[in-house]
Amino acid sequence: MNFHPKRRRKPEVIIVSLIDIFAILLIFMVMTTQFKKQEASVTIKLPESKSAVVAEKSASKTVVLTIAETEELFLDERKIEIDALKPAIVELMKLSPPPTLALNADKKAPFGAIIRVLDVLKESGVKGNLSAFTEIKK
Repeated sequence: MNFHPKRRRKPEVIIVSLIDIFAILLIFMVMTTQFKKQEASVTIKLPESKSAVVAEKSASKTVVLTIAETEELFLDERKIEIDALKPAIVELMKLSPPPTLALNADKKAPFGAIIRVLDVLKESGVKGNLSAFTEIKK
């Protein structure tokens, strides 16, 4: 009988091999991230619509509110600032019958500018449908 068991060697970690593997992974990560191109996550094209309807002549007057690509606002062909838009819309809504508003936004107009205009229209008490000009998609 053997009363003295064999002593086991402690497990060794070969650090040199781990450093080699780490270096290869580091080089791989640096090379793949350096040549990565920025890509747009969503591509949209506005304003085209398959369900666009040709506007019919109504009894009330139509006022066109235009938003240019450079965020300039035009109310029936006259230039207006965003601060002066609310009083002008309030005056228009006091007319009897109130005119119909139509939004004509440029395809490249910033979305933030359109939202600011819609907020001003809501604060001004514009109710009902707000028409928008679109291109009919062919």
